Amino acid sequence: MADIIEEMRKLLPADKIADSVFEGANIVFYTKDKDFFLDNNGAIKQVVDEFKKRVELRPDPSICMEQEKADAAIRGIIPAEAEVGNIIFDPQRSIVVVEADKPGLAIGKQGAVLREIRQKAFWIPIIRRMPAIRSKIIENVRSVLYENSDYRRKFLDGVGHRIYDGWRREKRQEWIRLTMLGAGRQVGRSCLFVQTPESRILLDCGIDPARNVGDQSYPYLEAPEFNIKELDAVILSHAHMDHCGLIPYLYKFGYRGPVYCTEPTRDTAALLQLDFIKIMRNEGKEPIYTSDEVREEVKHTITLDYNEVTDITPDVRITLYNAGHTLGSAMVHLHIGNGLHNMLYTADQKYGRTRLLDPAVTSFPRLETMIIEATYGGKDNILPPKKEAEEEISRIIVNTVARGGKVLVPVLGTGRAQEVMLIVDELIKTKRMPEVPVYIDGMVWDITAIHTGYPEYLNTDIRKMIFHRDENPFLNKIFKRIGSQKERMQVIEETGSCVILATSGMLVGGPSVEYLRHLADNPKNSLVFVSYQGEGSLGRRIQRGEHELLFKEGQKTEVTPLKMEIYTIDGLTGHSGRRQLMNYIHDCDPMPKKVITNHGEASRCLDLASSIHKVYKIETVAPKNLETVRIR
Repeated sequence: MADIIEEMRKLLPADKIADSVFEGANIVFYTKDKDFFLDNNGAIKQVVDEFKKRVELRPDPSICMEQEKADAAIRGIIPAEAEVGNIIFDPQRSIVVVEADKPGLAIGKQGAVLREIRQKAFWIPIIRRMPAIRSKIIENVRSVLYENSDYRRKFLDGVGHRIYDGWRREKRQEWIRLTMLGAGRQVGRSCLFVQTPESRILLDCGIDPARNVGDQSYPYLEAPEFNIKELDAVILSHAHMDHCGLIPYLYKFGYRGPVYCTEPTRDTAALLQLDFIKIMRNEGKEPIYTSDEVREEVKHTITLDYNEVTDITPDVRITLYNAGHTLGSAMVHLHIGNGLHNMLYTADQKYGRTRLLDPAVTSFPRLETMIIEATYGGKDNILPPKKEAEEEISRIIVNTVARGGKVLVPVLGTGRAQEVMLIVDELIKTKRMPEVPVYIDGMVWDITAIHTGYPEYLNTDIRKMIFHRDENPFLNKIFKRIGSQKERMQVIEETGSCVILATSGMLVGGPSVEYLRHLADNPKNSLVFVSYQGEGSLGRRIQRGEHELLFKEGQKTEVTPLKMEIYTIDGLTGHSGRRQLMNYIHDCDPMPKKVITNHGEASRCLDLASSIHKVYKIETVAPKNLETVRIR
C-alpha cells in the first residue's frame, strides 16, 4: 500500500495531475486543467472502482477564482431565498464553505447550483446550515480550521502516510488487547486503550466529573502499557466530560495525532472543555490544560458522518453508528486486521427513541466482541417507559408553577436539557400550564444552538420542525438566556414561577449549585434530577436523603436546610435501562460472541455481565481499571 498514489496515477493522464495528497484515509488529486476538472470522462470513477478508496479531484489553487470575485460570484449564483451568510475560503484545499439558512436552495435541484459554482468559480463548494440560534462555538471552531488551512493539509497528509506507508512495528503474531485506563467498574473517566500488533488507540479520554479534581478524576495514563509517543489515534464517542474531558491534556504533553468523531461532537466537546477551564479558574484552581490545547485538539480533529467507513491505521478501520445518547453520539465499530476481528464500543447508548434522537443502531457487517455500558445495568435498574417519565416531569412542573414555585433542573448541557425544553414547549402550546419563562443558564444555550446547526443528527420529527423556522421549538420566546451573575440573582429574587435549566447536572459546580443555594429552603420550589448522579456528587447525596447543604463563602461555611421538593426522573435518561441493554444484545445482528461491560458501578457491571452470560450463553467479563483483556 506504500505506493498507492503512484499506482492510482498510472490510471490517470499524467499531464492532467498537478499534485496528489492524502486527506486522512482519502486521496485527493489536484489539476490545473479546467476542462479536466469539469469533466474527467470517468477517470476518477475508474480509480475508485479499482482501489475501493475515497478519491476526489479538485482544482489546483492556481486556477481558482480570486476570493473576492468568487465571493461575489457565489452570492450571485445562489438564490437569495437561501439566505447566504458567511462564505469561508480554504485556499490550500480549494474548498469554499457557504453557510446558508436554507441549504437545500443553496445546493439546488440535484446539485445544479453547486455545479454552476464549480463551473464559474473553480472552487469546491460545501454547503453548511446556519444554526437557527447563533453559535459562537461553531463559528470559532470553523475559524480555527480555516486559519490553519496550510497546517491541516500537511497534518491530513501525514495521517494518510501513517495509514498507507506500511507497518511500523514488527509483526510476530496476531493479537488484540484492551486495557481499562478508566470506566472499569465505575462511571466516569472513560478511557479504553486498544492495542493491536500495529496500532495504539484510545477510545475516549475523560474525567470523573463527580469527584474533586485530582488523581481519582483522571484515567490511568501512567499505566506501563500506555506511551503517548506511540499513540496513533483517539476516537471520541460523544461530548460528555467523562468521555472527552482529558483529550486536550494529551496535546499538552505532545500528542499531535488525530481525534475522530462527528461534527457536533467536535463542537460540543470544545465548548465543554473551555467551560471546564473557566470553572476551575472560578474555583481558584489551576486548570490542567488551557484553551491553547483545546485549539490543538480542534486542529487535529477528523470528523466522520454516521456509517462512513475509514482506515485510521494500517490494521484498523472504523465506522461510527448512531448511539441515540446525545447529539452526534456514536458507537464505534472497529474492523481490525484483514478480517481478524470486529469489535463494537457502544460507549453511552440509548436503545429507545427519544424526543430528540432515533434509537441506537443494531445492525453491523460483522461483530465478535462488544464493549457495552452498564450505567443502569443492575437487576433493579428497570426504567419507566418514556411516556410515563415525561408525564411525571410534566406533572411536577405544572404543580410547582401552580403553587408559585420555581423548578430547578440540573442538566449536563447536552441531551436531557433539550428534552426538557421540548416537554415545556409542548406543555405551554397545549395550554396545560400558563406561559412561564424557562431560564437557560450555563452552556445549555450554546449547546442548544449546536443542535439547531446539525439537525440531520436529530430524529425526523424534530428535524422537520427545525427546518421550518416558525415551528422550531428551540426558538420559542419562553426560553431566555442567563448570561451574568446579576441576571441570575434577578431570576432568584425577582421573578415568579419559572423553570431553570442549569449546568452542572451533578451539582458539582456551575450555576446549578448557585440556584440550589438560594432556592433550597423554599418548600414551594422543586429540584428535579433527570441525569445520572455520580458517586460522591452532591446530587447523589441529596438523592440519598441529605437534608442540609453546606456552602462555602470565603472562610465562612453556610448551612442551608433543604426544604424544596426533590424528584428523580430516571426514564428521561440518555442511557439504556436494564431491559433495553438486554434487548440490545438480543437484537444485535450479528449477536456478539463476547461482551465486556464497563461504565457502571461495580455491582452493575458484574450483574449485567452475569445476566448476559446466563441468558445468551455469551462469554462475558467486567474488568476493573488497569486490567487488560486479551480480545484475541
